[in-house]
Amino acid sequence: MESIRVMLIDEHPLFRQGCRNALEEAGDCTIVAEASESAAGLDLAKLHTPDVVLIDALLSTNDALELARQIRHSSPRAAIIMLTAFEDEEQLFQSMKLGAAAYLLKGISADDLVSAVRKVSTGVYIINDNVLSRPTVASRVLRSFREMTQEEPPEVQQVFTPLSQREIEILDYIARGNSNKEIAKSLKISDQTVKNHITSILKKLSVNDRTAAVVHALKKGWIKMDAD
Repeated sequence: MESIRVMLIDEHPLFRQGCRNALEEAGDCTIVAEASESAAGLDLAKLHTPDVVLIDALLSTNDALELARQIRHSSPRAAIIMLTAFEDEEQLFQSMKLGAAAYLLKGISADDLVSAVRKVSTGVYIINDNVLSRPTVASRVLRSFREMTQEEPPEVQQVFTPLSQREIEILDYIARGNSNKEIAKSLKISDQTVKNHITSILKKLSVNDRTAAVVHALKKGWIKMDAD
């Protein structure tokens, strides 16, 4: 099994050392680079092409969200984990929009950090359930879906869809703000089955996250979204 290549961008040396120790002790993670500010972080990310990048959401040297956007652009295969000292719904929403895979508190345990790194390295987006569990953020996500799809009319002429009826049904639930657990309960299937369907959807549509999948489906006219 190949080691997960991880990069740390945080201005606090002690916190970086704690992350390094936790991840290296896991046995399947390798720290390929560290940076204390955004400019060096972007350069090192381009140089080392990490699988996972941990970014301090409160970098004082520059906008951490802008740094995350730049890394996503230069290294699209890298999964971004935003780490924050305290939760901020605006930052959570913006992290979701730029495609971050996770938004975690710095008080997270070493085991949970390792687990998160492993999950996002395989393409899992932990951030989605965090977003959808917050009504105000979920509402903004839905409005954002509508705004993005209103920019281009649905391609209704394209009748064919690579998705199964069940996958379209699950996308419809996601677009309406339902978490995996809520979808599983509504459809009377297991949480794991929902996750399996979502993995299949992302693969079929060649997108990185559930937000992109929903926007794609809305533009194609496969699902509809009524106004509030």
